[in-house]
Amino acid sequence: MDDHQPEIEGAAPGKPLTPAARRALQEAAARRAAAQPADLPPEDGGPSGQEPTRFGDWERKGVAYDF
Repeated sequence: MDDHQPEIEGAAPGKPLTPAARRALQEAAARRAAAQPADLPPEDGGPSGQEPTRFGDWERKGVAYDF
């Protein structure tokens, strides 16, 4: 078996994958690539500025809440 197989998106770095796991990760990556973004209306009453969950914090009145 070739230990130097290309990395697949979503796989743990350096971890050997079974053929079934490799195929499942490839199928999941193909589904994500083919998925259409949701056409949602703008959020009403949400936080201003960048999305706080991208950074793991919420801020209200100068107090940061870290999850």
